[in-house]
Amino acid sequence: MILTAISFVFFTSLVAFMTWRLTRDTNVNTDEGFFLAGRSLTAVFIAGSLLLTNLSTEQLIGLNGGSFKDGLSLMCWETVAGISLVILALFFLPRYLKSGIATIPQFLEERYDPAVRSVTAFIFIVAYMLILLPFVLYLGATGLNSMLGLEEMLGLSEIQTIWAVIIFIAIVGGAYAIWGGLKAVAISDTLNGAGLLIGGLLITYFSLKVVAGEGGFSEAFAKIEAHDPDAFQSMGIASEETHWPTLFTGVLMLNFTYWCMNQQIIQRTFGAKNLAEGQKGVLLAAFFKVFAPLILILPGITAAYLTLGAEDPEMVKAMTAENGIDANRAYGALVSRVLPEWLLGFFAAVIVGSILSTFNSVLNSSATLFSLDVYKKYLDRNAPTQRVVRVGQICSFVVAVFAVIAAPNIFHGKQGVFDFFQNLNGVYFTPLCAIMLLAMFNKRVNGTSALISIAVGLVLMSLGTFFTGASPAIPASEGVAAMEASKGWVVDIFGSGFHYMGAVLVLLVLLQLALGKFCGMEREIPYQQKDSGAVDLTPWKPAPFVGGALVVMVVVIYVYFSQ
Repeated sequence: MILTAISFVFFTSLVAFMTWRLTRDTNVNTDEGFFLAGRSLTAVFIAGSLLLTNLSTEQLIGLNGGSFKDGLSLMCWETVAGISLVILALFFLPRYLKSGIATIPQFLEERYDPAVRSVTAFIFIVAYMLILLPFVLYLGATGLNSMLGLEEMLGLSEIQTIWAVIIFIAIVGGAYAIWGGLKAVAISDTLNGAGLLIGGLLITYFSLKVVAGEGGFSEAFAKIEAHDPDAFQSMGIASEETHWPTLFTGVLMLNFTYWCMNQQIIQRTFGAKNLAEGQKGVLLAAFFKVFAPLILILPGITAAYLTLGAEDPEMVKAMTAENGIDANRAYGALVSRVLPEWLLGFFAAVIVGSILSTFNSVLNSSATLFSLDVYKKYLDRNAPTQRVVRVGQICSFVVAVFAVIAAPNIFHGKQGVFDFFQNLNGVYFTPLCAIMLLAMFNKRVNGTSALISIAVGLVLMSLGTFFTGASPAIPASEGVAAMEASKGWVVDIFGSGFHYMGAVLVLLVLLQLALGKFCGMEREIPYQQKDSGAVDLTPWKPAPFVGGALVVMVVVIYVYFSQ
């Protein structure tokens, strides 16, 4: 454990020192300096920050836990993201940078009206505080606990250990976001991202070696497939939540909204030095997302074989919770099982870095939304810049406190939490996607139609998520049969909660168009976007060709792994 502790402290300290070193001359006392890194981010930092903001514990722990049960079909959340990022680079980013915005609600005000801006800013902040951050904190704490054996080390119970890790993460992550601004977030993300890429590939390599025994990697894959013939089926099977038809409904909508319209993710693209750098950064991130299943899916599949197929004693022991086998422990247990001790501390530091990445990125986005879309807009229009930044820092602190309190109370002791998390995202992603699509591709509908669409969408998605008669995340002791029997009317009617999301999205788009055409809810003058002159909008010439190649790559991968 001494080697583990030394490597952990060394890598964590190195990232902190390099971040301070590279941001010490940045002026974080201005709106653009704190919230947009002074519009100075280049392609590498944009790509690194995009990737690590996303590749946090909801991906490392959640996706590998999902693939422990469902196999390769879970790659839909990663590989398909490559297509969404291509759309962001070619279609959405030029529009965003042309408006010179710092937040998505700012764009919605420009297209609709101030009321839409306020409502969407409020929705983002509440969702980050009560859905995203608690999920990241909880899975991060459980992953580190199983990886490092923190319960035994600290002499605490499981829930006490989870509380301790969550509070530690909140304090360190809050320091980055509250005092460092977006540039500190982006640089620390990039440094941790390099460690995550190296460490994640090492986990995959070592886990396949353990499965193969004295054979090669081909033997490892053969053993896994012999135990579970559907393990490497990209399209999924009918009993799985993400079987192939959902790729064209809710899964596609969630992916698209997350990567093209989610403030927490795309804020770093708003800080791009120019459009060309932004496009290069986004497409570089897309390339890595296409191959992310090597890190985020394959380890969960190997963990399932070692636990359920080979019945490896160390894995079975690490995977067993109070109520039986806990899929949420898969990644942490695998890391502890296959990684040499001298690398364990390094990778634990990388995991902490990935948690901090999402945590501090969301805090920075929440501060940006509240400061610019609420405080400066309604509470103090003439507030000096330093006061606006200070208000953002206070907002970050409040959001962090609420997230820490919510994390164990919402997710502790539950199974199926990754699908539950995606369903929660769907509650606000679906209406947001509807109004953003019309904001981009329709010049007539007005803010009133958008507000009605948001209200109807939130009601319909809440009914389909919370009032189905189903239990979205039930204790592991209840088993698979109980989970299948408790899915409720949405699954009975639509076949999947993801199909329901797709149906609601289509309904909301048609509703908003109908309100505009038949109820007079249209702008008097069609919307025309103006160039703010914030950055150079000269595109990267190879962008369409690179984007096209990435889309083809995604299709080829899916076809290759379909049976």
